[in-house]
Amino acid sequence: MPALPIRRRWLSWCLAGAMGVSAVANGAVSPTVNASSDQAMKQALDAARDRRWNDIDDAAIQDHVLAGYVEYHRLRARLSSATAAQVNDFIVRYGDSPLADWMRGSAQTQFGKMGRFDDLLAISDGEPSGTIRQCYYYTALLDREPAKAAAGGEALWHVGASQPAACDSLFSTLEDRGVLTDEDTWERMMLAWENGQSGLVTYLGRDLDDSWQRAIDSFDDVRGNYADVTRIPLDLGPDGQASGALIAATMHGLTRADTEASLEAWRKISAHVSLSEEQRDRIEHDLAFYSMVRDVGNNQGWVDTTLPRLADADLIELRIRNAVTEGNWANVARWSEALPPEVRAEAHWQYWLGRASEAMGDDAKAHQAYQLAAQDRSFFGFAAADRLGQPYQLQMANTEVTTLQRELTNMLPVVQRTEALMRIGEDGLARSEWYTAAARDTPAQAEALADYAIRQGWYGMAIQTTIAAKQWDALPWRFPAAYRDSFLKWGETNQVDPYLLMGIARRESAFNPLAASPVGARGLMQLMPGTADHVARELGISAPNTSELFEPQLNIRLGSTYIRSMLERYRGNRIAATAAYNAGPQRVDRWLNSAPPEFDRFVESIPFRETRDYVQAVLAYRVIFESLAKQGNTQGVAMLSPAESQGNYDPTLIARN
Repeated sequence: MPALPIRRRWLSWCLAGAMGVSAVANGAVSPTVNASSDQAMKQALDAARDRRWNDIDDAAIQDHVLAGYVEYHRLRARLSSATAAQVNDFIVRYGDSPLADWMRGSAQTQFGKMGRFDDLLAISDGEPSGTIRQCYYYTALLDREPAKAAAGGEALWHVGASQPAACDSLFSTLEDRGVLTDEDTWERMMLAWENGQSGLVTYLGRDLDDSWQRAIDSFDDVRGNYADVTRIPLDLGPDGQASGALIAATMHGLTRADTEASLEAWRKISAHVSLSEEQRDRIEHDLAFYSMVRDVGNNQGWVDTTLPRLADADLIELRIRNAVTEGNWANVARWSEALPPEVRAEAHWQYWLGRASEAMGDDAKAHQAYQLAAQDRSFFGFAAADRLGQPYQLQMANTEVTTLQRELTNMLPVVQRTEALMRIGEDGLARSEWYTAAARDTPAQAEALADYAIRQGWYGMAIQTTIAAKQWDALPWRFPAAYRDSFLKWGETNQVDPYLLMGIARRESAFNPLAASPVGARGLMQLMPGTADHVARELGISAPNTSELFEPQLNIRLGSTYIRSMLERYRGNRIAATAAYNAGPQRVDRWLNSAPPEFDRFVESIPFRETRDYVQAVLAYRVIFESLAKQGNTQGVAMLSPAESQGNYDPTLIARN
């Protein structure tokens, strides 16, 4: 039967989903949506997590759309006695929910611990995620698919860190079978040394017999002096195969400690040592990378000779950035042409090819490169359009959803479960439900979910839906007018471009007001508590506590005040202010002391990749937000002001400290 068109498949999916709500609710005709039912569900879920089974009112929740969550905890609690058939039945019935994957993962771990390997394989659908489950999975395959088990076990073995006890049986069996040899132990020792895992190095060394003593002695010599890499014998180990791993590990340390000396050593030994192609490429990749990052001038000739052979796009991009910073346009053009075709076609590198061609007097080639770059919706795509004097290209997809599609979406099981989870305060579970569906669904199905999230004001979830579904051109969903009134209000109050504020918030939190970073930043604009306290004192208001930073109004007020201070510091320059918002003003001041003077070269020369990408994203996002406010019309929208695009990026940009 031929595949249905996307829209027809979408309608079929919606109708099936709407009719299938009862299946997810364990036989209910429809989900019960009332306060008492939700309260009973919340109490039952809390009790299930604590295994207080007698406190669960089964009659009160049996028709609830979230009844599967309690069933999940019940089955998980008795996995030691559950059958594979029971686990698979649960996985099938809740296949459209994250519950299915969670149950499979829990069962794989439990069955693996108990040695129930037939059952583990019966519930698996390929290699699982997570090291512990992978160890059990390949242990289960030892007698069923020994070659596959050997390949999986070797991959788990060759890491420079300790592995969980779940791997012990797998490793022991592979050692007994001769799959893992003393040479593998030696190679792992070297990886552990590279990784700074001295305890693992000692542990592994105990397994090597006296035939490895000469190799161990050589290892002890270079541990204290990387430069002795040139003295490592080339026939270490019982079969003369240990030298390569030791040389590669020593070069790893020497390149990081003294890159210039490392290249000198490599030139002496490279032609004589026996290394795998992977080891040799890794050594030379490290040498090229650190030579360029550290600007080791004496290494540059070797780098330029080696890059074409390595053919590594990341290294060539770094070479182009260095040439841009130096203003060496011939090298910018040369290395732009050396990029792989698919990378060279990106707006970023077409822009620099255009700049180089223009600087060298080839206007036709420059125009062609700018034209290609200007088709892209990005910082350098917009910069290329500015060079050509033409409007920006948004490449925006149609995001219209019909009334029928919306009505059908309202009835979907994932929508019902997400709504119910939010009603009982389980926002984390709600997001898991939503993102699982978005990642699995067809484009039309994901469109329906993104539209629904926007209509509910779930801005962060709408954005993440487009990411999970790769809906890169669905701009109204990727860049919603979230908290627009607050951004306009505090932008006007602080005389700050509101679209810049929206761009910062979109980059920082994806409009999730409850976002919290590992280092303690909070809320829409990801304010650190110390920064928020400082700004609050300047405003003459009480210092906010941690929970108050999650309130959108206060967060935007404090964030807009802080970015205003950065704009004042850099004479209204949004590039420098945005960089300072991410990396701190002290760093930006330092960069301005040695930066190239033009805006584009300054951005490319920012040494922190995170900040470099951040500035580009925020400035591009503000263009998108302003254009969407004009119904997608980019006429009259400018990414940069004349002062920003034509001014000098040097210490004179700093108005005050």
